[in-house]
Amino acid sequence: MPDDITSRTSNEDLTQRLTHARYPRSNSYDVRWVIDNQMGPNALWLLEWLAPALGLDTLRPGARVLDLGCGRAMTSAFLAREYDVQVTAADLWVKPDENAQRITEAGFADRVLPVHAEAHDLPFAEGSFDAIVSIDAYQYFGTNDLYLPELTRLLKPGGRIGVVVPALREEPAGAEPPEHLKPYWDPGFWAFHSAEWWHRNWTRSGAVEVETADWQEDGWKDWLLWCEVIAEESPQEFHRTMAREVAEMVRVDEGRALGFVRVVGRRT
Repeated sequence: MPDDITSRTSNEDLTQRLTHARYPRSNSYDVRWVIDNQMGPNALWLLEWLAPALGLDTLRPGARVLDLGCGRAMTSAFLAREYDVQVTAADLWVKPDENAQRITEAGFADRVLPVHAEAHDLPFAEGSFDAIVSIDAYQYFGTNDLYLPELTRLLKPGGRIGVVVPALREEPAGAEPPEHLKPYWDPGFWAFHSAEWWHRNWTRSGAVEVETADWQEDGWKDWLLWCEVIAEESPQEFHRTMAREVAEMVRVDEGRALGFVRVVGRRT
């Protein structure tokens, strides 16, 4: 059950605080709905940054899209609403029944199908999808050199995969993290890589032609703002605590090392 919060900011003030010129589509979503269903960085903002790189020829009405590691399916609802695509919302940790209720309440039951799936055991046929999207999830399972060819077999020829991941501006030299991040470093952060690393990893797989691999300028500022809001407003103490810890790390870093990378590849 969600923990009680004694005082929450008004929706009007929150909406004003989180309205962002870079994310006009995301600005139209109920701010409390986004806060209550988040599981990390603002997934709608990250998806809105990714979508233009995927292209409208990929996110065309009726296209079949796999939302891999969808969490609480906010990104799935966003894809259905903004692009009128058919979404398979796959996640390991959030139960399909829970996501089905959320999707139905949002009005997209006819366009979003929630499923339970582990990223290394996806129950889909080859060529099932026009696109694969993954927001703040691919770093957990996609750094293995052998993973991308197995995943992209699910794409139709010419289909695209697009991901946004927490990232490092540059690959650290040696086996130590940047000095200023050592107090905050978790071994899991070694899954964070630079745009150049992702470009090389995907290119040498032979599975895709890399069309985009870039760093989000000032992405750390959006990350920090979102963490500060979640630390104050999330209905769950776990998320408030995590947001405070991440906010401190991102605030200390100031974009020197931490941010986001988007990568888009076209199946060859």
